[in-house]
Amino acid sequence: MQLQRIGLIGYGEVGKIFAQGLKSKPGVVQAGAWDLKFAQPATREAELAHARGAGVVAHESMKALCESSDLVISAVTASNTLAVAREAAGLLRPGTLFLDLNSASPGTKQQAAAAVGERGAHYVEAGVMTSVPPYGIRVPMLLGGAKAASLADLLTGWGLDARPVSERLGVASAIKMCRSVMIKGLEALVIESYATARQYGVEEHVLPTLAETFPQIDWHKQGAYFFSRVVQHGRRRAEEMRESANTVKEAGFPPMMTAAIAEKQQWVADLAAQGVFKDIPKDAPWQAYADALIAARQR
Repeated sequence: MQLQRIGLIGYGEVGKIFAQGLKSKPGVVQAGAWDLKFAQPATREAELAHARGAGVVAHESMKALCESSDLVISAVTASNTLAVAREAAGLLRPGTLFLDLNSASPGTKQQAAAAVGERGAHYVEAGVMTSVPPYGIRVPMLLGGAKAASLADLLTGWGLDARPVSERLGVASAIKMCRSVMIKGLEALVIESYATARQYGVEEHVLPTLAETFPQIDWHKQGAYFFSRVVQHGRRRAEEMRESANTVKEAGFPPMMTAAIAEKQQWVADLAAQGVFKDIPKDAPWQAYADALIAARQR
């Protein structure tokens, strides 16, 4: 398998990392991207300047990107997974590989694959198993689909951590989404528990009991990390948890806990959009975030 031209649909945090990380890989002659922000007056100049500085081709449309790419990577928000796949499907050249990085349910991925397959293109799902920024393009990924093994061989040759898990679509996403229920659930629980403990002034009693039960975890450090990630990416996490809820429903279970996690993530995201956390510096302790929540409640 030889892929010379790579196109990213979505030039956000993940899209930027993958476009820049893949553009210099052996055999790659071009890495390009398309994002709605390229066409919006408020964001156009800054995004195009970033692409130029990174050596990434900023395509004028999704059509232009699909027509010039051997590998199209979808890196959008969870709620746009299916819509983007369907739009791209009508533009892909036969034989193109479509790698879907988005956090979506097995059912959503299967619908996306059906749309892409109708055009003679090849759909590969990816379950991205942890946060991308610390790892960059070497973030652990599970791949699924008929072309998963051959694409994994190429990507691992480029130094990526990609492992095929099944030719059956939905398996990789099921693994990813079940993990997300736990990880994003822990984030939501920590935020709710810590902020409540802070309000009552009992955090110095609560956290030592957590450390006693789970001594391998630094609960202060982990709490700060959870707060910061949800404040920064709560909207995206809420969308992912809605897809996780769909995953639970597709399995035949009521997604009571997963739906609540989505609500908690969205609540924090809404407060962040209102500026509740704007004065909190990078690497702040978890108490700073909890105090901001308490102050917002009092207002």
